[in-house]
Amino acid sequence: MIRCVIVDDEPLAREILEMYVSQNTELQLVGVCKNADEVVALLRKETVDVLFLDIQMPGVSGMQLVKSLENPPLVVFTTAYDQYAVEGFEVSAVDYLLKPISPERFNTAVEKVKEQIQYRKQSATSNDTLDYLFVRADYQDVKILYKDILYVEGLKDYVKIVTSMKRIVTLTNIKGMLEKLPRDKFIRVHKSYIVAKEKVNMVKGNVLKIGDKEIPIGLTFKDNFKKALKLKD
Repeated sequence: MIRCVIVDDEPLAREILEMYVSQNTELQLVGVCKNADEVVALLRKETVDVLFLDIQMPGVSGMQLVKSLENPPLVVFTTAYDQYAVEGFEVSAVDYLLKPISPERFNTAVEKVKEQIQYRKQSATSNDTLDYLFVRADYQDVKILYKDILYVEGLKDYVKIVTSMKRIVTLTNIKGMLEKLPRDKFIRVHKSYIVAKEKVNMVKGNVLKIGDKEIPIGLTFKDNFKKALKLKD
């Protein structure tokens, strides 16, 4: 089942989307929200695959919300205005639905969501079959064993990969790096950090340690991190 959330400040728009979700046997409605604050609170408690997200809302817009999330779910924008389409795809939205939304168009968007979820699963599986990756650094391709990586630090358009023996800087962002790493071995704990789960030797409050390095744990990532390492509340 695809776990979804509807986000719209208009009651009628929410009702229509709720009806469409109820008619699609592959969707499970996790929550219905009226604004960005409600979404952020829900995402801290629930695992969500996709947001059906309105753009124009009071306070924080849907576009601003997506840009603010450290690790957003898939997003299908729903809006009455077409001028946001380009910006929507710039933030990697799966689809962009113009209101009024027909059930056929809604189901087409769901099919795109399914394709994206399947692609992510296949990518994760292919990563898991290898014990290394190659990154571009100093005009050459450098092989790095997963078991040697301690953590990855984001530096704007670059990341620094810290291993037990060296540090490698490569041109990518933290999100792109996370997609290259096997999810059973690595986890994002902050907007600027990915850590190797087995290298974590201490957790205290909102800080973890790997060797002598202290790494902050972001509030958005804390619950997933605790679940992954089986930490008690």
